[in-house]
Amino acid sequence: MKFRHLFLALFAAVTQAMAKPNIVYILADDLGYGDVGCYGQKSGLKTPNIDRMAAEGMKFTRHYAGSTVCAPSRCVLMTGLHSGHGRVRGNDPWTIPDSDVTVPSLLKKAGYRTACIGKFGLGKPLPLNDPERKGFDEFYGYVGTSHAHNFYTKAIIQNGNILPLNNTVIPNTQKEVADYQGTDLIGTGVSPLDGRKQWVPELCSKETARFLTDCAAQPEKPFFLYYALNIPHTNNEAGKDSPLGHGMECPDYGQFAEKDWPDAEKGFAQLVWYLDQEVGRVMDLLTQRGLAENTLVLFSSDNGPHQEGGHKSDFFNSNGDFKGIKRDLTDGGVRVPLVAWWPGKVKAGTVSDHVSGFQDLLPTVADLSDTKLTAETDGLSLKPTLLGQEGQKQHSHLCWYFGEKGGKNAALKWPWKLIQQNTGADKKAKKKLKMTRELYNLEKDIGEETNLATQHPEIVAELEKLLKDSYREP
Repeated sequence: MKFRHLFLALFAAVTQAMAKPNIVYILADDLGYGDVGCYGQKSGLKTPNIDRMAAEGMKFTRHYAGSTVCAPSRCVLMTGLHSGHGRVRGNDPWTIPDSDVTVPSLLKKAGYRTACIGKFGLGKPLPLNDPERKGFDEFYGYVGTSHAHNFYTKAIIQNGNILPLNNTVIPNTQKEVADYQGTDLIGTGVSPLDGRKQWVPELCSKETARFLTDCAAQPEKPFFLYYALNIPHTNNEAGKDSPLGHGMECPDYGQFAEKDWPDAEKGFAQLVWYLDQEVGRVMDLLTQRGLAENTLVLFSSDNGPHQEGGHKSDFFNSNGDFKGIKRDLTDGGVRVPLVAWWPGKVKAGTVSDHVSGFQDLLPTVADLSDTKLTAETDGLSLKPTLLGQEGQKQHSHLCWYFGEKGGKNAALKWPWKLIQQNTGADKKAKKKLKMTRELYNLEKDIGEETNLATQHPEIVAELEKLLKDSYREP
């Protein structure tokens, strides 16, 4: 009788877990829309696994990052609030209160095992256990953004603890060190060639495999893995001062070593290749461990392509048909890949032109896990689109706020997009900031080349009102 009761309890637990899908979110760092093969890359970069993921799943063509730089974009992703409502609004000192609802905290309460591996970067300065305070049961990697700029750092963080590595780093004392509150672990600096023993992306790969293997041994408990790689971001602190002469640090140039390209571009290509291999490793491991049919895998990038560390975004046409790069609010800076893979649930080979954004992740995982979301959100669940169901809600508009004192702002009410920018003081206006306005029709002008602001003042006024009404003071 006891055996029967145990069996029924285990069966009920497994059945309940199966009703809540596992969720894996893979986030690239500074990968452009045009860097991926299935999004039009034809200049030499190779992404066969992401392309396979799209062929076996769904590719979104109108998906937007939360911001055009790292920290605020990741804040939108994890909290479901756009950059006019979110806590982190730039790569400056901003933090999220522990009481705020995040994707991991919501899923943890829903019974999920939660882990973040790679680059956390939700503001600064941050305590070393900030990922755990935001809802992650396990963390391995970089807590702060500056730390993540070094692929051969002196140490990484594991569950709030300092884990020393065997690398040597020559510190750059000119850079801010507040991220790590006086500890000697800052990611700034350069690792000499003979001091490079442990490449952190490879360590994160091994930790990811360990986590997924552990989860496969506990099928009764659903899991959420946020795999946030710090590539193909550059090692900003190295640049021309690097022993390699550029900041695209990687162990070798692999299949690109013999290309007639600048070394920085060989490094960039190899980083994209490694990123793609990681996507393939995750899909293959899920399949091998029998987890694929109950696991949704999402792949995206935190913003548009960078042009740092010697890399030139035009070399591989990283922004595709779009205008602008990282730090711009044209689509080159904020439109990013989103690929969804869930064998048997997400129909293979589908393409969605649904307008979506990072803020949609929180309500989507709440919907998929059958968890009531009571916190404020600017997002909408993508479950109907993912599962081919009726009833997908549409955003009235998306918006972005970037920079101090207004800086650059943008509103998108498909297909119209307005970009405002303060260009500095206007002496004739008694030192008031001068505002420029650009209006584009993205259906007719995907490259945002023709400014229609003067032809459509009524649309400009409508979108300006949306920007005003969608913003609140931090």
